[in-house]
Amino acid sequence: MQQHSRYIDLTTDYGFKRIFGRETNKDLLMSFLNELFQGRKVIKDLVYNKNEHSGDIPEQGAVIFDLTCTADDDSQFIIEVQRRHQELFKQRTIYYGAKLISDQAPKGHRSDWGYDITEVYVIAIMDGFHFSNKPDYLHDICLCHRKTGEIFYDKLGFIYLELLNFNKPEEQLTTDLERWLFVLKNMAKLDKLSPYLRKPIFEKLFSIAEYTRLNKEEKDMYDVSLKRKWDEYSLLTSAETRGIRQGLEQGLQQGRLEGLKDGARNMLARGLDVQFISEIVGLPTDEIKKLLNGCYLK
Repeated sequence: MQQHSRYIDLTTDYGFKRIFGRETNKDLLMSFLNELFQGRKVIKDLVYNKNEHSGDIPEQGAVIFDLTCTADDDSQFIIEVQRRHQELFKQRTIYYGAKLISDQAPKGHRSDWGYDITEVYVIAIMDGFHFSNKPDYLHDICLCHRKTGEIFYDKLGFIYLELLNFNKPEEQLTTDLERWLFVLKNMAKLDKLSPYLRKPIFEKLFSIAEYTRLNKEEKDMYDVSLKRKWDEYSLLTSAETRGIRQGLEQGLQQGRLEGLKDGARNMLARGLDVQFISEIVGLPTDEIKKLLNGCYLK
């Protein structure tokens, strides 16, 4: 019988949606988002929209949430939250943000509308993959002048969180944002609520995140989501530690390009993402896609 941790893994698709995707728990998501905005915006209410944008193939997942938020000044803005890695990740987040703007335009009488655009933010929580080669765990992106750094337009923003880069132990947590990042990354490793997290919002989180509170159907869905996460992690780890190194070594002896292609074919057969393979083996995505078509032809 499979052994489970006391608390569900919040970095699985099902775990994240169960905790943050319910109206009864929206105070949890509001708390987390308010900490991310660090005072620039203060959310007093949010509404879950029903227009998620799926990836091009099922393995790429989908946007986790599309939210309409109301700030304390009664202004409204839209947020999308993404979690899983996707091919051309930066480009996709920009596309999603642009689509949220484009969708605001009326079908007719656009001149009467006057381009009164609601603020738009895209938030990406990255678990198991890196966004950049910098050690920062929080990347807060906006439009600005290239030379001066002066903000050009502050109503379109992108916030990227790299959980791999957040390594603070619980006794060193000083802000609620750090506490949120700690539980997002480590929830499934904990067996009780730490004294360093003794706040009502985290007490509620821990009380509803226990695996034993799931019914049989929910446990089955969570187990599938957890297995998918660990399968992806196992493939990624084995590719990094064995397949890639062996492929590179063989490639140096038998012809570097063919060795890289063989390594890429093996990763494609395991279902790894095209962009991820490209970044690992150093081949262009177009070349990887040719290999992908070749795999299907076989």
